[in-house]
Amino acid sequence: MIGAIGLVMTAVLMAAAIGVVSASVAGTGGSGGSGGEGGGAGGSGGVVGDVVGDGAPSATATSEIPAAMLSLYRDAAATCQGLPWTVLAAIGTVESGNGTSNLPGVHSGANAAGAEGPMQFEPGTFAAYDEPVPSGGVSPPDPYDPVDAVYAAARMLCADGGNGDVNLPAAVFAYNHDSRYVAKVLALAATYSQPDRAGGSGGSGGTGGQDGQDFGQPTPTADNTGSEGAIAAAWALAQVGTPYIWGGEKPGVGFDCSGLTQAAYKLAGITLPRVAQDQFDAGPRLGPGSVLQPGDLVFFGGGTGNVSHVGLYLGVQDGRTMMVDAPHTGADVRVEAFPTTPGAAFGSEIFVGATRPAA
Repeated sequence: MIGAIGLVMTAVLMAAAIGVVSASVAGTGGSGGSGGEGGGAGGSGGVVGDVVGDGAPSATATSEIPAAMLSLYRDAAATCQGLPWTVLAAIGTVESGNGTSNLPGVHSGANAAGAEGPMQFEPGTFAAYDEPVPSGGVSPPDPYDPVDAVYAAARMLCADGGNGDVNLPAAVFAYNHDSRYVAKVLALAATYSQPDRAGGSGGSGGTGGQDGQDFGQPTPTADNTGSEGAIAAAWALAQVGTPYIWGGEKPGVGFDCSGLTQAAYKLAGITLPRVAQDQFDAGPRLGPGSVLQPGDLVFFGGGTGNVSHVGLYLGVQDGRTMMVDAPHTGADVRVEAFPTTPGAAFGSEIFVGATRPAA
């Protein structure tokens, strides 16, 4: 299951290393560049922690994960600053049903790929991350022991990009070299955390230099983490590096802008029309001043009747609102900044507005 780190795919996923934080939306216009889809991504820092969530367990988490394992995931993740426990738990769920599976290799022996234990380690990989023995673990470390296995998984994720949420998609890909696995884990993790209800009330708009009223940033009380929108955003983020292909709608092969958004929401259980204009018309539309939430669709073009591009809103990095999108021919799915004021320029287009399919 786990082998050497996939350097090529890690490099591809590094394009997703854009910080998604809770900060005021400045509405400062596009990220520059030329062409109808705006400029590049830029920036550095954490990537999907705010999308997948790291708060108190949701009802989904408490119903799917045995209490002892849930506590173990949270304790182990706490040893790596910035590693969401939800990602660790999602891996445990996918690998072994949190240790409840009776398939070969979970409780003894190995599966066909040589993987062992509840976190499905290959022996050599487990040996690289099995020490120090955590409280409650066994000595010598045992891949079938849940404590040893979960702490080893946390150490591996931490070493491969989970530390400080530097690059969670790359860390998950290093755990299992399959982009579909990354998407599945991130989408599942997004359902495991309750919204963070601590902190202030946030704002409803920025003060950008464009006419009109900005959209606001997600407030700490916004009930978005774990929603269909957050699941769609996490899945789309895991597609970063996939080539843009006109008419594309296949992971690992290619997407166009509306193919990406349609596929992301399909995974979240919501059916969208195929093209950007129809997705915009399907709504429900958000009015200026509305608070954006992860997964909201953001649209660009010549106006409300001439929509030609769509992306999925992620959050805010260094005062810039960020989306994940499939931009144009010759580019890959990427994370980039966009303006939040309707009518503001974005390359040769304008920001038209936003919708919330998960409403």
